[in-house]
Amino acid sequence: MHILISNDDGYLAPGISILASHLSDVAKVTVVAPDRNRSAASNSLTLQMPLRVEKMDNGFYSVDGTPTDCVHLATTGLLKEDPDIVFSGINNGENMGDDVLYSGTVAAATEGRFMGLPSIALSMTSGQPQHYETGAYVAVQLLQRLLNSPLASETILNVNIPDIPIAELKGFKATRLGQRHRSEPVIEGRDPRNNKIYWVGPPGGQQDAGEGTDFYAVEHQYVSITPLQIDLTNHQRIADVAQWLSL
Repeated sequence: MHILISNDDGYLAPGISILASHLSDVAKVTVVAPDRNRSAASNSLTLQMPLRVEKMDNGFYSVDGTPTDCVHLATTGLLKEDPDIVFSGINNGENMGDDVLYSGTVAAATEGRFMGLPSIALSMTSGQPQHYETGAYVAVQLLQRLLNSPLASETILNVNIPDIPIAELKGFKATRLGQRHRSEPVIEGRDPRNNKIYWVGPPGGQQDAGEGTDFYAVEHQYVSITPLQIDLTNHQRIADVAQWLSL
């Protein structure tokens, strides 16, 4: 088993080091990650400029691009040996509900899926996690399940892990994405030259967060595992649109 690891927090993030350390005990691991924090980069791919890759002292490959760039490079020529699976994370902060549309962590896993590899995105539910070991434990447990019962190549698993000690986890739950309220307003400010600037506001609070959702699972100390799909087509609305076009 050859595992490709990436993230959106950068190759120096503690989460990726802990993940690589634990997974390397049971498989071959290669880390290809952004050279800096690229959170919320979504699925952006760099096309207008070349990408530079540097192998760092810790053996990780640093890329001056997005999480998607990292996985794309790794699976289309950078590595001499193709990986069997992609792990992305361990992310600082949750990626639940609508977050998945913006998440660079999820995007790295999505690119793995585009390359025909089963992929897993891992996130801690705290912006400053205290229990990365719990996230690494979950990653190893999922890998062992994969070795015993492989998932289809089109699989993307979005995994959110409560930031609690391993002993306090109540188990694993298969979940669906919840939904947030609309984002908070932008935050207006001034730069040193007194020009107006704006910061994107915080994400909205939980709206659809009932039983069965990712929000509900982590709040009740379960690991949330949500299978994602690439096809964004609203198949139930195709007939409605066809009828609208005929008017």
